[in-house]
Amino acid sequence: MNWLGRLEVDAKTARTEGISDSYAWHKRLWDGCFPDEPNAKRDFLTRIDPLEGAFRIWILAKIKPKRPHWCHPDGFALKEIAASFLTHRFYAFDLRANPVKTLVQRGPNGETLLRSNGKRKPGKRVPLVNHDELRAWLIRKGKARCRDNGTGLNVPGGFRIVEDKPLEISPMVEHHFRKKGQSGYHGGVQFRGTLEVTDQKKFVETYQSGIGSAKGFGFGLLLLAPIKM
Repeated sequence: MNWLGRLEVDAKTARTEGISDSYAWHKRLWDGCFPDEPNAKRDFLTRIDPLEGAFRIWILAKIKPKRPHWCHPDGFALKEIAASFLTHRFYAFDLRANPVKTLVQRGPNGETLLRSNGKRKPGKRVPLVNHDELRAWLIRKGKARCRDNGTGLNVPGGFRIVEDKPLEISPMVEHHFRKKGQSGYHGGVQFRGTLEVTDQKKFVETYQSGIGSAKGFGFGLLLLAPIKM
């Protein structure tokens, strides 16, 4: 992903455009910023920050975003991410993520619930809210970014949290949405701290693909500022 865009949209415009939740933002941003790419993979990352009477939206994408017609020209900024930007050792970071854990589905007697084919039913994802669990979750993401293309192998995230620097972890906030007539929510948590890159190649992959789940709902985008230590 080579482009980082920033949009500032007032709340009245968002209501006029029918943007009422995180899923609506995802759809409108795709249609507005990438109008010539109807069949492209929607692997862009977003983050929506509520302001007083407005929203600030960040977009990280391989395809150069265009300014949507509903975003005022003064509220649109775009820059290309230089390769050198991701070669530093230390960064201050700001991340809004959807930290979850998976619980095994069990019956009334504690037995593991199975499908008709005898395989275990998929676990239920629940948001993490405990401070220590959230900290541990983020540390794990530096060591293991995600499951690698269905192989079941954890691959490194390419970074570590600098322990002797403050790590701010906000309380979990519920972000409700509607998708295809069904309602749901994601638990959003904001992390702010300092990270050290331990594997530059893997760190670039992590930056491009995002951290955690619900990336299509405004989670996982790393905002970075290089620093010297």
